[in-house]
Amino acid sequence: MTEKHEIRPEQSVELLKHLHILTRDGKLNQDSRRKLKQVYHLVQFIEPLLKETLEKHQDINLVDIGAGKSYLGFILYDLFFKNRAGAAALHAIETRPALIAQARELAGKCNFGGMRFHPLEAAQALESTDLPSRIDVVTALHACNTATDDAIRFALGRKAQFIVLVPCCQAEVAALLRKHKGQALANPIAELWRHPIHTREFGSHVTNVLRCLQLEAHGYQLNVTELVGWEHSMKNELIVARRTPQPARHRAARLQELLGMLGLEEELRERFFVPA
Repeated sequence: MTEKHEIRPEQSVELLKHLHILTRDGKLNQDSRRKLKQVYHLVQFIEPLLKETLEKHQDINLVDIGAGKSYLGFILYDLFFKNRAGAAALHAIETRPALIAQARELAGKCNFGGMRFHPLEAAQALESTDLPSRIDVVTALHACNTATDDAIRFALGRKAQFIVLVPCCQAEVAALLRKHKGQALANPIAELWRHPIHTREFGSHVTNVLRCLQLEAHGYQLNVTELVGWEHSMKNELIVARRTPQPARHRAARLQELLGMLGLEEELRERFFVPA
């Protein structure tokens, strides 16, 4: 028997079986329960943004960067998009051809005509002519390492109204901190990342702080919180950004100051670009 109390009543049980979140007899194992909890919690943040967008536009375009098996895309489409056929499109960006093929096949089985799957690197999305010019919402759920930054660059380039990010596996900043550690230890602040485990964790934290400052510098208001309880996921930070008309110049200055203080300015100036 399906564990209905954990599944939203409007959710297709058959879809969850196709996604292997439910077993053939409708059961949830522990891993699937955690995965579904994460996606549902994220959907709770995204749905109000979609409804707000539809109050201003007759149609809506969402782009999911680093979609993987498109768990988020399929569940979100089933819950929100499928009853708005013709007015809502969900574009999934993924590099692995096998995952693209599987997702297209499943979308066909489910008659999800508004789902589109693009075999692109996250960094290529901004230049793609296959994506609509107006993007309302950009999501990136556990897009690894710099793919989250590519999602941010895409969203900024397309002036997306909303950005929803759950960053994952940020290794670049930690590697740079490690590279410059000998020089940095002249300053007491370098004690924050002297030990290898601290380098990894501090690098991850700094990466998300830099991302938040970048978004604020471009005029986005942020809500930074946890996605679900730590018992469900260690990669748990959730950043929800809303575009406003005015960039925050003081946040741009603070971003540059932080990069300089940590010795990261030369290598990361281009990645964490801010308005002139």
